[in-house]
Amino acid sequence: MNKKPLIISTDPGIDDIAAMTISLFAQELDVRMIVPTWGNVALKYTLQNTLNLEKFLHTKVPVVVGANQPLVAPMISAASVHGKTGIAGFEFEQADDSLIEPGLAATLMAKEIKSSPEKITLMGIGPLTDFALLFKQYPEVKENIAEIVIMGGNIGHGNHSPFAEYNIAGDPEAAQVVFHSGLLVKVAPLEIGNKAHLTPEQMDKVKTCGEVGNMLYSLFSNIHEPDGDPRIKIYDPTAVGIMLHPEMFTMKKANVNIELRGQYTYGASVMDFMDQEHANAEIATDVDLDKFATWFIDSIKKANQGRE
Repeated sequence: MNKKPLIISTDPGIDDIAAMTISLFAQELDVRMIVPTWGNVALKYTLQNTLNLEKFLHTKVPVVVGANQPLVAPMISAASVHGKTGIAGFEFEQADDSLIEPGLAATLMAKEIKSSPEKITLMGIGPLTDFALLFKQYPEVKENIAEIVIMGGNIGHGNHSPFAEYNIAGDPEAAQVVFHSGLLVKVAPLEIGNKAHLTPEQMDKVKTCGEVGNMLYSLFSNIHEPDGDPRIKIYDPTAVGIMLHPEMFTMKKANVNIELRGQYTYGASVMDFMDQEHANAEIATDVDLDKFATWFIDSIKKANQGRE
């Protein structure tokens, strides 16, 4: 089976940890590089969280230090949701920095993409700063990119402001660069993460999936949603789901632009489903909840087996 080569841009963050864990052990994927960026919390935390996770999982994927702030926008933080260091609820053993590859993220990503015999997929589950820098610095890499899959954006109301979703609001200018890269962008928007929740009974199943399941159960039990919703919402892993099992989702084409000038709407994702002629993205508008929950729990089981 040909594995899909993948570069992950991430800002862990609790749900990022779940998405990375699934990706690192998915038999369909070959994770070439993980690029932690600022996002849910500051870069020093997201970088350490990534290294700590790899130590816990016994994986050795190279880690490249990403952007430490947005291109233009002032930095925002989701520490109130994910805890001060981004991963409240589980104490990881501190990892050293031996997996870090020195160099600029854009340059190292470009090198990996250009030298790959197969087209590489990019998955962005945080602000899209590093992918924007990659496309601005090395536009030629687009020829060897299969697709971009992101968790971000919103069809209706947002979770950072009334109209903006957190990952896009974090760096709206970068998101606009990515959506206008000329590459297909597949999107797991906020609404899909809201829908793809796990029930307490399903979370109990996750808890029984060995040490990996226990780690994720502990983390997800510590998410504090700003709206006080007690359901466990699984945002970032929906992007992995779209990549590996598109049949679980209803996908609709849209022309997407990011609002960069609005006083009250800065960072909003303007998803125009009527403008099919200029569609630059495919948006997940629905998900089969039962299939998703089954896949999610199975993926955690596989990750635990792979770790052992």
